[in-house]
Amino acid sequence: MKNVLILGAGLVAKPMVHYLLDQKDVEVTIATRTLSKAEKILEGRSNGKAVQLNVEDEAALEEQVKHADVVVSLLPYVHHVKVAKLCLKHGKPMVTTSYVSAAMQELDAEAREKGILLLNEIGLDPGIDHMSAMRIIDNVHQRGGKILAFKSYCGGLPAPDAVDPCCKYKFSWSPRGVLMAGRNDARFLQDGNVVEIDGKELFKHHWPIQIEDLELEYYPNRDSLPYIELYGIQEAKTMFRGTLRFPGWSRMMYAISQLGLLEDHPQIESKNKSYRELVAEIVGMSPDNLREEMAQKLNLNPDDEVLNRFAWLGFFSDDRCEQETITPIDFLTSLMLQKLQYQSGERDMIVLYHDFIADFPDKQEHITSTLIDYGIPNGDTSMSRTVSLPAAIAVKLILEGKIREVGVKIPVIPEIYHPVLEELERLGIVCKERTEVLPK
Repeated sequence: MKNVLILGAGLVAKPMVHYLLDQKDVEVTIATRTLSKAEKILEGRSNGKAVQLNVEDEAALEEQVKHADVVVSLLPYVHHVKVAKLCLKHGKPMVTTSYVSAAMQELDAEAREKGILLLNEIGLDPGIDHMSAMRIIDNVHQRGGKILAFKSYCGGLPAPDAVDPCCKYKFSWSPRGVLMAGRNDARFLQDGNVVEIDGKELFKHHWPIQIEDLELEYYPNRDSLPYIELYGIQEAKTMFRGTLRFPGWSRMMYAISQLGLLEDHPQIESKNKSYRELVAEIVGMSPDNLREEMAQKLNLNPDDEVLNRFAWLGFFSDDRCEQETITPIDFLTSLMLQKLQYQSGERDMIVLYHDFIADFPDKQEHITSTLIDYGIPNGDTSMSRTVSLPAAIAVKLILEGKIREVGVKIPVIPEIYHPVLEELERLGIVCKERTEVLPK
């Protein structure tokens, strides 16, 4: 029996665990701080085991790594390098769904020397986005073409039948993480020109997009320029990565940003203050005339949709805060969590859309790849399936000796992306490719 060690039992763990438990001659050990979470995921399966582990206890962590054939870290990314170093010490391959950090990349030479694979970025975004893009890019290059433009969009959203009446968004991953991402600077290449956007102005830059029958909007997602080299498309004149939301989100978030509600300082005394009083203190306005003063500062009419959304979220409520102190972003997170959680039976949705212009000697091609995946009512979310199943498939391929790469890698290699995408299709997660020939 091969033993897979999974560190962490968070929101995305279950589909991975069940996929691996279904493989022949595979045992799964879930090591996590809260034992009951792991036991709930395992559902009493005979080839599964739950172990209580505090990742700060390095001796206990090392003991688990030593007895594994493959290690999967679903821990917060700050712990990945610690786990990776133990994997290198004991000659164990490792898989994560997180971005490669600078500290992880520094382990590449040692991993190559020891013949160990440290495979990262094999989730959804990053992950399925890399693999579905590279399948198209490599095919274009093999046919003698060049990628002139590549735009990629991804979003985790509520399914249309589960949208709330106001914000049309619900959290399927870390709420604070979603809001913190709204402070990131952005950079992309447009028709040969580099466009840079300050984080405070991020949500000012948004555009409508139609993907199949979904009317959505998108805004820039961090720095798109490194993907030119990562994907080997130095010929590209346009490289853009965007985040998808339902219309109206960006306008609301831009107002929130302008009001300072995404800041993680200062700590504000909040015990027994009303939400209205706390918002007024954060934005420097009168609680008695808050909506009107906000409208004036944001140059909006008092009945604007943005302010209606604020009211629905509780900005002007007399409900009381129970915490002793709170920062602006944590207060916003708590308000949004009260309203933007999935209820029983509701489905989430993942939308991933690639848009290429490929140039050939005799023609151009407009190539798209579309993934629209829905969660299972009262079952696994689409977010958990699309994040964890690519990693689970990679673990299976490693156990079978079908991935021979070593070093710090991401899944832009045909040896990895072809079998993973094929297995995802068997599981119903399908990136549909379409090509339209354009005249030169």
